[in-house]
Amino acid sequence: MPAKSKAQQKAAGAALAAKRGQMSKSRLKGASKEMADSMSEKQLEDFAATKRKGKPERVSR
Repeated sequence: MPAKSKAQQKAAGAALAAKRGQMSKSRLKGASKEMADSMSEKQLEDFAATKRKGKPERVSR
């Protein structure tokens, strides 16, 4: 499933880095913290790999 916004893609990238041990989980906050806890590494890879071109910065809920 691709990310729907640039912000979602960035949060997934941060969560993926924390999950792989490249960054401390304590540095995460907000959506990226929730993503790291609730999503698998494969799901995070899919979100983080989404191309940013043409995506809005944020999407309202």
